[in-house]
Amino acid sequence: MNGRKVNIHTLAKKKAAGEKITMLTAYDATFAHLLDEAGIDVLLVGDSLGMVVQGHANTLPVTLDDILYHSRAVARRSQRAQVVGDMPFMSYQASLEEGLRAAGRLVKEGGAEAVKLEGGAEHAELARRLVRAGIPVMGHIGLTPQSVHQLGGFKVQGRGQDAAERLIEDARTLAEAGCYAIVLEAIPAELARRITEAVPVPTIGIGAGPHCDGQVLVIYDLLGMDETFRPTFVKRYENLGVRIRTAVEEYVHEVKGGMFPGPEHCFEDKPKERATEPAPYSAAGRRYF
Repeated sequence: MNGRKVNIHTLAKKKAAGEKITMLTAYDATFAHLLDEAGIDVLLVGDSLGMVVQGHANTLPVTLDDILYHSRAVARRSQRAQVVGDMPFMSYQASLEEGLRAAGRLVKEGGAEAVKLEGGAEHAELARRLVRAGIPVMGHIGLTPQSVHQLGGFKVQGRGQDAAERLIEDARTLAEAGCYAIVLEAIPAELARRITEAVPVPTIGIGAGPHCDGQVLVIYDLLGMDETFRPTFVKRYENLGVRIRTAVEEYVHEVKGGMFPGPEHCFEDKPKERATEPAPYSAAGRRYF
């Protein structure tokens, strides 16, 4: 999909115009290219990779080097979408200086065009310092997975008047600190509406109802890659987990039965016809095998 590169100003204009923002996670070059071509506005190199790619129970083991590796891959194939790198657990909580260095590496080495950090008012000063350094910051409040042990699990946040008011204040503080957008995760829809109306920057919801300025999902959840994971806030647009397993089972069956490779999949030694044979490389120079 052609179009101008999405940036922080693009997203601000979308909120002002009432146009919804689309955001998905991406962890490699192939998915980045596909999602970019499909018209996604923002690609998040999320620390969710710890769960859906690395197989951990939560996001805590993910390192800055992990995010850097995946961010470089995503940035290489993203032409239009904004690339946002997640700040992983303990890459910024210890000090402002460590946070500045980590964010700088995500931009300088990882190709990220913005960074996302979890937490409310307690991280406003870091957000302010990063913005002054020229690094756009996306906030993230509500259910913050890096605080899973403190929160007592992956639970809905902001229930009750006091908790709701704290989240509204957190959002206002982050916006005042210079965050250009704020992710709202796992909060009641009405609270998400109040926050969206209370701040001048776009809100992007996940499990936060329809009133946010945009929506984000983990791409593996959208595609139904894990049949056992069925949160209520996710809509499955495909069931690729089933389809991939079926395709691989067919491959196993054909290899063991001697049906693959067939004659059409073999390169014959016919010098006069080589010019018409399919090349073993794609147009981009990547091997087919």
